[in-house]
Amino acid sequence: MDINQYKFAQEEYAKIGVDTELAIAALKEIRISIHCWQGDDVRGFLHPESDLSGGIQVTGNYPGAARTPEELRADMLKALSLIPGKHRINLHAIYADTDEKVDLDQLEPRHFESWVAFAKENGLGLDFNPTFFSHPKADDGFTLSSADKNIQDFWIEHGKRSRKIADYFGKELGLKAINNIWIPDGFKDRPIDRLSPRKRLAAALDEVLCEKYEHMEDAVESKLFGIGKESYTVGSSEFYTAYATKNNLFLCLDSGHFHPTEMISDKLSAVSLFTKGILLHVSRPVRWDSDHVVTLDDELQEIANELVYNKLLDRTAIGLDFFDASINRIAAWVIGTRATLKALLRALLVPIDTLQQSEYRQDYTTRLALTESLKTYPFGTIWNHYCQTTNTPKDWLPEVKDYENKILSKR
Repeated sequence: MDINQYKFAQEEYAKIGVDTELAIAALKEIRISIHCWQGDDVRGFLHPESDLSGGIQVTGNYPGAARTPEELRADMLKALSLIPGKHRINLHAIYADTDEKVDLDQLEPRHFESWVAFAKENGLGLDFNPTFFSHPKADDGFTLSSADKNIQDFWIEHGKRSRKIADYFGKELGLKAINNIWIPDGFKDRPIDRLSPRKRLAAALDEVLCEKYEHMEDAVESKLFGIGKESYTVGSSEFYTAYATKNNLFLCLDSGHFHPTEMISDKLSAVSLFTKGILLHVSRPVRWDSDHVVTLDDELQEIANELVYNKLLDRTAIGLDFFDASINRIAAWVIGTRATLKALLRALLVPIDTLQQSEYRQDYTTRLALTESLKTYPFGTIWNHYCQTTNTPKDWLPEVKDYENKILSKR
């Protein structure tokens, strides 16, 4: 890129009190947790023959899905080479890398040693999620809230072991891991007793979370509904907001897990007042929780704005959660992660003090005029400069196509 283009853009932002170098430096400190399950359509390696369940669906049959841990890590490395900055990998329990025949209630840190070695070699962090779906003991639609004590105990043990694995990640890598609990429990049709499953879930969570760990943080994640669970979700937004607040946990907000008219951007400042922290699962719902690849749309920008304007970045873990099997899976990672970073950079390039002072003075004319004017500022030039300074290609698609031709097409 012509350095004069950047200098011009830098000067334009300086006129409104924005230091582009400080914005870029702040962006470099943000680590996005990139979800491994985009690479293989949420199949994992523990029980790859199992059908995907729990109200989750992946559509499409694009060739080249990863079949082994080695293939998945190679694909993620390719994606990471096309994403500026240093980031994190988000694992589900079903991505254990082991030749042993182990079930979810038997997992130990040693089953993830190869992932820790991979993270160390590439300067990455790791996050974790227990897998409460795609398992025979989840077939009746209930896990931690099950009325069957044997089933509930199985899932409680899995939850305990998952936290131990997350703590192992944090200790080995020197970056605290987030362990996020989401369960699919619920009813297809309206239940008579809505309270008892929630009592059982609260008691099970208390047992799962009883041990204290130093190198990880716990998060809980709600959902509005899932396929086959349309009428009642045990772990609703109200349940987990209250539980996280009471127990000093991170609250996970997934941008697809609410009513279509709700936006999680509006929730961030509210929950930040009462929870230990926020975990984001950034997705793109299209009419429902369809987990489309994240793009630079209005809601993504509003999420980034809320985090930056309200100084919430230090208390927020940003992760992605989408799975599209209709397009090149590596391209999906790159598009979604770069879109998230672009939204954050745009938010960092805003003269926040000026806008806030206008708002405090009730000068809403200046607030609206300046926010509209910013939409045509040379943001793209600043983004291209950031890519250049991190040795990341601006035009990355040819590299993905070449990788597809040489690697993915032969799987």
